[in-house]
Amino acid sequence: MVILRRLSQTVSCGLFIYVLWSTTYPLAGTIKPAMLFKSDPLMMAMVSISQRVILPGVAISIAMLLIAAALGRYFCGWVCPLGAAMDITAALKKKHAILSDNRSAALRKIKFFFLGAFLILALAGIQVAWICDPVTIAARFVSMNMIPALTWAADRIFIFLIRDCNMHGAISDLYHTLESNLLGVKVFYFAHSAAILSFFAAICAASFILQRFWCRAVCPLGALYSLAGRFSRLRRTTGGCVKCGRCVNSCRMGAIKKDFSYSQGECILCMECIYDCPSHVTKFGFSGASRPPVNTESRKNFILILLSSLFTMGFAFPAGRKRSPGGVIRPPAALEEDHFVNRCIRCGNCMKVCPTNGLQPVMFQAGPGGIWTPQLVPETGYCEYLCTLCGKTCPTGAIPEITQEQKAVTKLGIAEIDRSTCLPWAKNKECIVCQEHCPVGEKAIKLDTYAGGPAKPYIDERLCVGCGICQNKCPVQPVRAVKVSPRNADRKCI
Repeated sequence: MVILRRLSQTVSCGLFIYVLWSTTYPLAGTIKPAMLFKSDPLMMAMVSISQRVILPGVAISIAMLLIAAALGRYFCGWVCPLGAAMDITAALKKKHAILSDNRSAALRKIKFFFLGAFLILALAGIQVAWICDPVTIAARFVSMNMIPALTWAADRIFIFLIRDCNMHGAISDLYHTLESNLLGVKVFYFAHSAAILSFFAAICAASFILQRFWCRAVCPLGALYSLAGRFSRLRRTTGGCVKCGRCVNSCRMGAIKKDFSYSQGECILCMECIYDCPSHVTKFGFSGASRPPVNTESRKNFILILLSSLFTMGFAFPAGRKRSPGGVIRPPAALEEDHFVNRCIRCGNCMKVCPTNGLQPVMFQAGPGGIWTPQLVPETGYCEYLCTLCGKTCPTGAIPEITQEQKAVTKLGIAEIDRSTCLPWAKNKECIVCQEHCPVGEKAIKLDTYAGGPAKPYIDERLCVGCGICQNKCPVQPVRAVKVSPRNADRKCI
């Protein structure tokens, strides 16, 4: 069973990485990346509640909870990619801290507080569960840290072997083969990737001290699965136990108590206790017996946690208030700012799939509520004129899926030319780079040939879609003479 669990973790993580790796231009994967997040009941529930909608694919997450009600908290031990990363980290240390039953119980309550707080906030119309959701945390790390680092390292190794070590032939052929698929990810940079890496590393480092600390104390998805797992008939039995205490010491979740009973909702079915038992009496099986009495104290604590979370209602934005994105340029046809910020789960799919690397994570430019949502940074990369990949990979519809015909006329903003720095306007020098690169058929950047001297560009706001290619290609440095602002952007209403 332990081998099967580790195999399940390996396959799940491999599939998780494969789907995210193939989320690039063009979409090569057979599994849509949105499916990874539609199977996440925490994010699907919190987005649906905060937006008062039923998201497409929510049935998948409901099915995941029903499986948990039948099998227990299987996801955390057998599937979760963040859980696998914590297990790998914990394996580097032989002995870990063991808490008393009282401390373990107190620690476990914290994640229910997080779940309750996120639920209250969602009811108030604010979705912030993405902060602690393990699937999105792992996805951000894989998309914005691991894949760029691995592709960069592999590319440099091949170049070193071929160019500096003269290892041509088979090595060169292998490099060119991989370059068209695995190494075809051309994204080597994301803003704030260090912060994303640090957050992921801190979670893993905590498990080096106390096994599965995040799962025990913080994870709201684990809390949700824990509540569902309490209905499971798959239970641990220890008939004939000699009370040696090995299972208590080896349980990575602290689910086995000092009296050798266990918290069913906290067990992640790692199965280690079966093989640690010297008497071989520990077993897991489906029991038809009546369920043990409900712990009314736990129920009371959870209700108190929900009630105490009501203070967070004070931070809710009043109904009808619209937040401004400031100078942030959102992806094409993105929902109106309030809805966009609440529905975006910060998974990174849209940024990963952007063929020009133009979509970058926001820090505080759109306010505290907009952290790690996507924005277009034209100086890094422009919005490809007919590309609609960000909408195809968004799991929650924060970026709606649109056709190429719709994309061609969808405004992200309006370009503006600073005549005090533009070469033709300010220095009377010839330059029509912005006009040449404008992808709009009728050219949204026109040339004024009647003002004397070289042709001078100006923006036709009726035609400009704010794709940012003019800003990206402008030769004026360090501040470009043409800049896109989110003014008049086409934001979808719901």
